[in-house]
Amino acid sequence: MAKRERRTFSKEFKEQIVQLHASGKPRSEIIKEYELTPSAFDKWVRQQKTSGSFEEKDNRTPEEAELIKLRKENQRLTMENDIFKASRADHGTKVDVIRNNRHKYSVSAMCDVLEIPRSTYYYEAKTRDNQEEEELTELIVDIFKKNRGVYGQRKIKKKLFKLGWQVSRRRIGRIMKEQGLVSKYTIAQFRPKKTTVNESEIGNTLNREFDQEEELKVIVSDLTYVRVNLKWHYICVLIDLYNREIIGYSAGANKSAELVQRAFGTVKYNLNRLELFHTDRGSEFKNKLIDEALETFGIERSLSEKGTPYDNAVAVATFKTIKTEFVKGSIFATQQQLDLELFDYVNWFNNIRIHGSLDYLTPIEYKRKHQTKATAIV
Repeated sequence: MAKRERRTFSKEFKEQIVQLHASGKPRSEIIKEYELTPSAFDKWVRQQKTSGSFEEKDNRTPEEAELIKLRKENQRLTMENDIFKASRADHGTKVDVIRNNRHKYSVSAMCDVLEIPRSTYYYEAKTRDNQEEEELTELIVDIFKKNRGVYGQRKIKKKLFKLGWQVSRRRIGRIMKEQGLVSKYTIAQFRPKKTTVNESEIGNTLNREFDQEEELKVIVSDLTYVRVNLKWHYICVLIDLYNREIIGYSAGANKSAELVQRAFGTVKYNLNRLELFHTDRGSEFKNKLIDEALETFGIERSLSEKGTPYDNAVAVATFKTIKTEFVKGSIFATQQQLDLELFDYVNWFNNIRIHGSLDYLTPIEYKRKHQTKATAIV
């Protein structure tokens, strides 16, 4: 199995994470969605508040490691004190105590203190139909809310399966109806009119070959509009056909080549690896500025045929997703707010959101899985 590289974080990334927290996004969600350690997250927030610097030399505190250790020991002692009275209770009472405190402490730790096998606890908990229904309802509501209200029955079923629950779509649908959970995808979407196209002689090199087996070989792109205060602003994303990952993005007040260029500027990969860039015939994609940038990195150009949106179907479908999940129902007061929330959405899209076209894996999970297979074959 390939060894996972140690992650490094830029100053800009840390600043964006701190801004997300300051804007009201819960600490637990940020840590989970960006795969951060709580200590790293808390340290960045503390550093920003105290010194305004993320440099270790400006914030080094010798007592931190010992303080974290003491906190963990204190939590363990608190847990043992909370449930100690039940240690001599009957079997059923012990199960109830674990169920009532599982939101505060780990089940395995409580089972150890109460001297009850974890397998016994899980078996008895699942035999109680009313309690199982309650747990399942809580899980479905949690999955729905944490995934921005966009998951329907199929994706919730996949997420439940990963958590060890095998539940029918009919049952999930019934619980969603009881809880008033309606996916954004059940609402009809507005289809804007197409803008005028350019008459470039560049052809459709991609030729609708949307399933690519090499990472970063083919990138597709598109733009959409969004309201910022009372004006129209625009979003541009770059999508890798290999794993449907959004590798670059930008937002701004103008639908222009500069917006596309800034999206390329956010790509964290080596642009020399890109082989083909495919878009529709919008003028923002076919002009001297973009042509020069593509020529610099040796990237070939491909344009959809005039009046055939299916030539860029993956980009069109991705923007339908973005409009449903990110734009619809959102109110952006400023460009800064749009930039921050777009940064957060792209991370969720790549690392948290499961995709039906990727066998219900996230783009990053899909890439890691196939890279691991390739390494094993070699």
